[in-house]
Amino acid sequence: MILIREAKPKDISAVLRLIRELADFEREPKAVVNTESELHQHIFKDKICNAIVADDNNEIIGFALYYNSYSTWKGKCLYLEDLYVQEARRKHGVGALLFEKIISIAEYQKVRRLEWLVLDWNQPAIQFYKKYGANLDNSWLNGKIEFNN
Repeated sequence: MILIREAKPKDISAVLRLIRELADFEREPKAVVNTESELHQHIFKDKICNAIVADDNNEIIGFALYYNSYSTWKGKCLYLEDLYVQEARRKHGVGALLFEKIISIAEYQKVRRLEWLVLDWNQPAIQFYKKYGANLDNSWLNGKIEFNN
C-alpha cells in the first residue's frame, strides 16, 4: 500500500537521492548542488517549499516538491518544481497518486493556477499530464540565471 504524505525530516536523505536520480534521468547528473542540510532548512525551517513523498512500507519511492508562486494576471498559484517516481516503481499509479495530491493541495489553497515544466523529449510525462487535461504551452521560453553562491 502506497501512502502519500508530507515529507518528514527523516525523509530528506531519500528525497535528495531521488532528486539525484531525477537529474540523471534528465541527463544532468552533475547539476545537483543542493545538500541535505539545505533541503532540510528550506522545507522545514525557512518553509520556502514543501514536499510530499510516496511511502511504500517506509521506503520513499517518489516525491513531489512544490511552492506557492504568484501571477500578476491570476493571483495566487502553486508551482510544482519536481515530481519523480523511481524508474522501477513507475506504471503502478504512484505518479498519479502524487500528482492528484498536488492537485488537491492546489484546490484546498484555492490557487488559480497550478504550473510546472516538462522536458519536450519526455513523452511519457507529456502523455501523463495530458491525461489530466493539462495545457502544455510551448510558446513560452524558460529563462533563468544561475548563481554560484
